[in-house]
Amino acid sequence: EPEFAEIDPTGRYGRYTEVLGKGAFKTVYKAFDQLEGLEVAWNQIKVGDILRNNDDLERLRSEVRLLKTLKHKNIIKFYNSWLDKKNNNINFITEVFTSGTLRQYRIKHKKVDIRALKKWSRQILSGLVYLHGHDPPIIHRDLKCDNIFVNGNQGEVKIGDLGLATILDNARSAHSIIGTPEFMAPELYDEEYNELVDIYAFGMCLLELVTFEYPYCECSNAAQIYKKVSDV
Repeated sequence: EPEFAEIDPTGRYGRYTEVLGKGAFKTVYKAFDQLEGLEVAWNQIKVGDILRNNDDLERLRSEVRLLKTLKHKNIIKFYNSWLDKKNNNINFITEVFTSGTLRQYRIKHKKVDIRALKKWSRQILSGLVYLHGHDPPIIHRDLKCDNIFVNGNQGEVKIGDLGLATILDNARSAHSIIGTPEFMAPELYDEEYNELVDIYAFGMCLLELVTFEYPYCECSNAAQIYKKVSDV
């Protein structure tokens, strides 16, 4: 039986070494909630020097507090979080998904009726309506099929990786572009934007679901994509 590689500060959640997913800044591990007897996801985000700056740290804490309050059937459930100053990372415990990301799921299941695509789309939009209905609106800023998650046996779709853009923004220079260029509305590059950037990104998700490819896959870098989307 595998041993825990790490246990959270409360002693409730144990992390296994098995990796469920990996991105540039984030690794997701399989984990276990010993209190409820549930499998969960342990998300570990490298944040570098942010933990040494009190203002950034406070912003990060308020972002995390906000994430904990979100309750909606199409938003990933967020159970716990803590900062690990020794290893310069932030950890989140969230629900785990049987079928991975919507991108992985779509590549695995090639033949999908238009009705299923509509059903997934409605669920994504329902989650966005909930986020944007807050005052001020909660903007995802990095919506894509890679961070929308699926329970395949339920046909259930949920938006994840919320707050990641803000956390990484704080962790890096103020002028670095955070996001995935193929899914970014032109105004995101100018850093003057509102919640409509998520609707633009949703449109790009839809393109990806139908074509199996990232939008603008003919472009080889972010500058080329920016030129295409901003040429009016």
